[in-house]
Amino acid sequence: MSPTTTNGTLSDRDRAVLRAVAAGRCAVSAGALVVDGLHCSDQFVGPRLRTAGLITAAAGPAHLTAAGRDALAA
Repeated sequence: MSPTTTNGTLSDRDRAVLRAVAAGRCAVSAGALVVDGLHCSDQFVGPRLRTAGLITAAAGPAHLTAAGRDALAA
């Protein structure tokens, strides 16, 4: 389970963002998550997934971590 929420489960939005990251459609710009060239309207999903260790935190293309791949496959 992922520590992204208090009950330890991924929301549908979290899973959608992880799928977008896996498809190479996301980047991190100035700390914000950008999807398909547009800033994600949920300003908290990027930091939440980075803090949970599911996506990379560096500026540039976002990538799933091993934990992110496992969470998406679950």
